[in-house]
Amino acid sequence: MTSFADFDGIFRIGRAEPKSPIGSGSKRIIDIILAISGIIILAPLLIICFVAITSTSSGPALFRHRRVGFNGKQFGCLKFRSMVVDAPKRLRDLLESDPASAAEWAATRKLRYDPRVTAIGAVLRKSSLDELPQLFNVLRGDMSIVGPRPVTDEELERYSVSVGAYLACRPGITGLWQVSGRSKTTYEERVAFDTQYAQTWSMKLDAKIMIVTLPSLLIPDTAC
Repeated sequence: MTSFADFDGIFRIGRAEPKSPIGSGSKRIIDIILAISGIIILAPLLIICFVAITSTSSGPALFRHRRVGFNGKQFGCLKFRSMVVDAPKRLRDLLESDPASAAEWAATRKLRYDPRVTAIGAVLRKSSLDELPQLFNVLRGDMSIVGPRPVTDEELERYSVSVGAYLACRPGITGLWQVSGRSKTTYEERVAFDTQYAQTWSMKLDAKIMIVTLPSLLIPDTAC
């Protein structure tokens, strides 16, 4: 498991002074430039994902999930649909009939073996391609390229005293936790990484996270 000491050795962020990412106009400008560039460059891949989803399972290609953003503002976080259309019912049935899965869900909000995920959805999740539509969230100003992972109202309650650090930022497509093990980290570690990012943010840190993001995505995330 990645530790803060290991991560600080890579990014050297532990000595930075706390500051708010939202206070930087240059961060927003860079977000817009990168989002537009990403949408244009990745347009063929976006189309391929769209066709693959709609041709292999019923339902829309895009899924909009309510998340909490900057200053507590709610927004629809876009993803390519990776689950069946009756996913809520399947999750409810599983948690009621399988105590082990219920315990895993309560601890991590994830399931290693998730019956809701489609075959195409599993591929999209392991490669993080399901998150590509979030480039449009960045363009709208709901999210940033780099920031804390977007969470639900229920998850935000688990941030406890760290909730202020989360709400001081736009959620990001990538961030400290994504390049530090993703689903292999505990929930407490994810909260700690998000808090660390908010308290030590700099443009240099954003750049280093983006550089590390690509190779981390090339390694299959088998815990998805």
